[in-house]
Amino acid sequence: MMIAITGASGFIGTKLALRLRTEGYGIAPVSLRGVTDPSVLAAKVRGCGAIVHLAGEPVAQRWTAAAKQRIRDSRVLGTRLLVDAIAQMDAKPQVLVSTSAIGYYGSRGDEVLTEGSSPGSDFLAQVVRDWEAEARRAESFGVRVVLPRVGLVLGTEGGVLQKLLLPFRLGLGGRLGSGKQWSSWIHVDDLTSLFEFAILEPRITGPLNAVAPNPLTNAEFTRALAKAVHRPALFPVPEFALKLGAGEMAEMLLGGQRVLPHATEAAGFRFRHPRLADALEQLLQ
Repeated sequence: MMIAITGASGFIGTKLALRLRTEGYGIAPVSLRGVTDPSVLAAKVRGCGAIVHLAGEPVAQRWTAAAKQRIRDSRVLGTRLLVDAIAQMDAKPQVLVSTSAIGYYGSRGDEVLTEGSSPGSDFLAQVVRDWEAEARRAESFGVRVVLPRVGLVLGTEGGVLQKLLLPFRLGLGGRLGSGKQWSSWIHVDDLTSLFEFAILEPRITGPLNAVAPNPLTNAEFTRALAKAVHRPALFPVPEFALKLGAGEMAEMLLGGQRVLPHATEAAGFRFRHPRLADALEQLLQ
């Protein structure tokens, strides 16, 4: 089977393409950059039995008005363009795996969040809700749609861990703000495995929380990372400093979500790295 991947050159896309090629699938990398005509995009994904949609503007940046517009447009309008392309295809893909995010839930304190929890109301939650709605339009064309709501992705080639490793290895790491906010994370290998699982299991539809089953508070997360690199975590980042440096985006870092993968595990997916200490040991060995 040929599998189209948007955002195939990114951190997750590169790892996913490698995994799928190793499993014997053909990969069609698809760029949305500069494409505005659905028929042009339809030609790029023609003949593919599955589409994995990863493309999107990075969220981890200062949320100026322009940045917020890019974040929203890249996800909502980009997904709309892709689904409009699917609508024009005579032979449609069997499945669209359209990446989502646990930002869907907003900041909810200690509340346990599952796939059935209601959406939040902040900027990112609104973006994710509209993003998912665009993807689910493909269901009206007979395409199965899966929405992995991705948490903090841990890998050494990209994502949050890559950014944290240098300061923590220098002994300059520490919790963010109070450290009481929840961090819901996933090992990148489990994430790529979950994408493959979503492609192959025909009974799976809708949202899947793409997070390990053991979320931690930010304080617990930073202590585990400090231990993994054999350094102390002595330098917490005060809340005011985060807000000064990151602006509105700091609310995402200070809020957090306590997310559990109920539907993911109920579907039969098994995590190879369910606990942070073991995941970090495997990544940093």
